[in-house]
Parts: sequence; C-alpha cells; structure tokens
Amino acid sequence: MKKILLSIAMFLAVGTTSAFADSATVNPRVLTAFNKDFNAPKAVVWTTGADYFKAAFSFNGNHVFAYYSTEGELLGLTRYVSSLNLPMNLQRSLKENYSDYWISDLFEFSNDLGTSYFITLENADTKIVMKASADSDWKSYDKTQKE
Repeated sequence: MKKILLSIAMFLAVGTTSAFADSATVNPRVLTAFNKDFNAPKAVVWTTGADYFKAAFSFNGNHVFAYYSTEGELLGLTRYVSSLNLPMNLQRSLKENYSDYWISDLFEFSNDLGTSYFITLENADTKIVMKASADSDWKSYDKTQKE
C-alpha cells in the first residue's frame, strides 16, 4: 500500500500522464465502487496505471482525483490546493526554511490513514519534492539538481 501511495504521489509531483480510458475499459468493480462513493460527479475522465485506475472529476466545486485498485478499493483522493490552505505550521515551515524556492506543485492526498500534503519546490538550481501531514513537518522525498 505504501508503494502505491508513493507511486501516486510521484505521478502527480512529476506531472507524468497515463493513457486515457473510457468507462467501457474501466474494471466494472471500479465503476461500481466509484458510483457508490460519489453521487453524480461531473465530467469524469478515467486514466489507467499499471495497477490502479484514476478518475478525474468535479465534486462539490473541487477538481478531484480518485484512485482505485483493480479490485475496486478506493486508495485515496487528491486535489490541488493553494499554499494558503495548508495548516499554519506547514505554512510557517515553508516560509522559514524554503523562502528561496517557489512552489511548482502542491496537492492534498486523503485516505483512511489521514491527510498528507505533497509539494514540489524549485529554485534556479534545485527541485525538491516533500511530504507532510497536518501534525508533522516537511520530509524530503526527492531532491534533484537542475542542469
């Protein structure tokens, strides 16, 4: 499960895309679970990964991504957020420790275990991907030097 969550996070953080799939090619168990979990979502677009399905849709005024296992288990939900929507301790940490960086990607990931935030920070030389929860500080996932 941790490996899948990390894959989802890295997928969103680096901005890669997977092949589009219409609802006819999505596993029927996934479609049944999705329709049970979300009542009448708007504009659903399905994509597939090696071992998951992703539904992108509008829900309660937010653009949301739902990730399902091939068995129809909801793995988690993501949505892009503004840095102003982060918990205060995470905002403060960014300001104190990463003021020389700009935010190129920021999203919230929620599942049964709680809510986490993933952020990609960049400056002229470096790109950093980090994770935090509301009650923890940022932890680095990946740090690369730009060429």
